Amino acid sequence: MAIPFQWPAEYVPAIAPPEPAPERAWWFVFCGSNLLVSTSPPVALPRLASPENLGLAPRRSQYLGELAGVHCFSGEVDPGADPPQGWAWQNLRMLYGALEEPLFALAGRALQLIDWDRTHQYCGACATPTRPKDEERSRECPACGLVVYPRLAPAVMCLARRGPELLLARSARFAHGMYSALAGFVEPGETLEQCVQREVHEEVGVRVRNLRYFGSQPWPFPHSLMIAFHADFESGEIRIDGIEIEDAQWFSTANLPRLPAGISIARRLIDSALEEMRKRGSE
Repeated sequence: MAIPFQWPAEYVPAIAPPEPAPERAWWFVFCGSNLLVSTSPPVALPRLASPENLGLAPRRSQYLGELAGVHCFSGEVDPGADPPQGWAWQNLRMLYGALEEPLFALAGRALQLIDWDRTHQYCGACATPTRPKDEERSRECPACGLVVYPRLAPAVMCLARRGPELLLARSARFAHGMYSALAGFVEPGETLEQCVQREVHEEVGVRVRNLRYFGSQPWPFPHSLMIAFHADFESGEIRIDGIEIEDAQWFSTANLPRLPAGISIARRLIDSALEEMRKRGSE
């Protein structure tokens, strides 16, 4: 199963919209972080020439490319805009498992690009209004020449193992009773491996070794790239920082807490460790 939000195999990215405009295209229309979807099952996206056909006037839009030969666009309407009859604004995370997998994946890309476009309308150096470049996905300042690209914030995730136990922690912002792998953003000048070591030690006081790359996931809330690792315990006693982490424990496979939902690579990371531990236990 594909990791949520990764590009579908049948997706071809592009920047320049087709001419003439297609009569039927997938439109990912957002109001804030909520996506326009049908109210009648199955959950669907509008496939039409323009959101204006539904009485919506996007304040900005982006051409995304083609999905299985169908052109795709993202658009954003004014906050508070009413959905057309038969349609509703739905939080993107809540659509996991309801919207077709390729469309859900592209919805994440659409949301990320819309957020970037909205927050980079003015130059960060001289405050001049920026304008999109035709040959690449970027915005340029006509006054000072500053070029800005869609932002990505790399973050690492680490699941540490100590024999038959996994190190899981919880933040105050988590759902009640939920624990997950440790994670944090990469600092300038830091490698991914250094970031893993630093974040784990800063947050829970433990040292880890034998880092093993597991996988990565685009996370469009708003612009992260999660890079996940397995690791082995080396030394130290759990000492939570009391800022980002409110509790951390070593959990056995027989005594696991509530775990993250499948939308996150954190759950895939934990499940892969549990599967490996079960296999070793049955050998």
